[in-house]
Amino acid sequence: MRIHCRVVVIVAGFGVFLLLYFLGSNGADDPLLKEVGEGREFEEDRESSWSQSSYLLGSDADAKLARKSTGVGVRAGQKDGTDRRGVSVNAKRFQSNVIQRVTRRRRTEEVMHLAVVACGNRLDETLTMVKSAVLFSLKKIKFHIFAEDPLAPQFEERLNQWPRSISAMFQYSIYPISFSVGNADEWKKLFKPCAAQRLFLPVILKDVDSLLYVDTDVLFLRPMDDIWRLLKAFNSTQLAAMAPEHEVPKIGWYSRFARHPFYGVTGVNSGVMLMNLTRIRSRLFKNGMIPSGLSWDDLLHPLYQKYKNHITWGDQDLLNIIFHYNPECLFIFPCQWNYRPDHCMYGSNCKEAEEEGVSIIHGNRGVYHDDKQPAFKVVYDAIHDFPFEDNMFQSLFYPIQTKFLDTVNTLCGRIPQVFLKQIEKTMKKAFEEKVVRHIRPHK
Repeated sequence: MRIHCRVVVIVAGFGVFLLLYFLGSNGADDPLLKEVGEGREFEEDRESSWSQSSYLLGSDADAKLARKSTGVGVRAGQKDGTDRRGVSVNAKRFQSNVIQRVTRRRRTEEVMHLAVVACGNRLDETLTMVKSAVLFSLKKIKFHIFAEDPLAPQFEERLNQWPRSISAMFQYSIYPISFSVGNADEWKKLFKPCAAQRLFLPVILKDVDSLLYVDTDVLFLRPMDDIWRLLKAFNSTQLAAMAPEHEVPKIGWYSRFARHPFYGVTGVNSGVMLMNLTRIRSRLFKNGMIPSGLSWDDLLHPLYQKYKNHITWGDQDLLNIIFHYNPECLFIFPCQWNYRPDHCMYGSNCKEAEEEGVSIIHGNRGVYHDDKQPAFKVVYDAIHDFPFEDNMFQSLFYPIQTKFLDTVNTLCGRIPQVFLKQIEKTMKKAFEEKVVRHIRPHK
């Protein structure tokens, strides 16, 4: 009898041990915890990668992740509200909500912001810039257009005439020209009409976190997505990015003629400026006037008053002065992102453009509208005249390639590959990702 009781106790104890073992192993390998962790990794990977392909494949990636991570309903024969792996339906609903929140956050961050200031006769030039950005970019763009009162209705009328398939790719807002401090007429005449407006973007666009500012005479030859990705390359102190004014100090303007402080050895050009507006608004800037530092909106007017008799290029000079005193705040991107006649009219001096092609072309000096630099005018005319929804190889790339033959007698025209390389690469990639990928049979 005693032996029988001992056997019963041993068997019962072994059964309890097995029950505890299986419950413990299920808890350690809980699929919910594992897959919610995968959701977090997916979000972190998305934030660190702004690649073109991830945007095009975004919906597919979400669907795959959802299929991998979530289940719908209760399988037949499972009356306890769990799936065959032991995960409760309520837990799956919670997990699905996590994925949906990640996806919603992703969608809200897909819009890029681009600002431009247009006054005088810059309507067509500005619209051509907008057109180039829309043609090549992948993510949606929100345009912030600052325009004189007579131009505002013209922008709205022209943009509303664009095909619906094109207008679905962007949004826009039109703002009046305004200056929050100082004399408005003085700011308007600082350099070119209204150019100083760019200095006030952090103050006016309070709800915008980051922004790319470009002059009206800028054209994109590759997706804006690629320069937008540089925001992720900023370190903890950097809050803006620009290209050098020149690559060769001995022929640079600032290094030879400037009568005020400027950034680095050659200064920077403000025609293409990437900005983290949130950081700009929250920082106190060293300024050479007071030791405690000044906020951006408190800095502009006294800085202008101090240097107004010494600056030649207006707002660009003020930006150079600011970043002279705060060099740790500036990220420098290569000249291929702000390629100007200065990079080829004295001989080719932008190595990045020679290697990778021009990414953003900046036709300053009015070269789109005269015959002084026909290589720049060829690109502008081709984008300006390109009919929406036509074949881009036939109606855009080939006309540029053909007309470049007429520019070989100029220094800029002797290097057509610099102008053509990136635009050809961009169109091929867009064709492969938007067309070839969709006709490829699903496995």
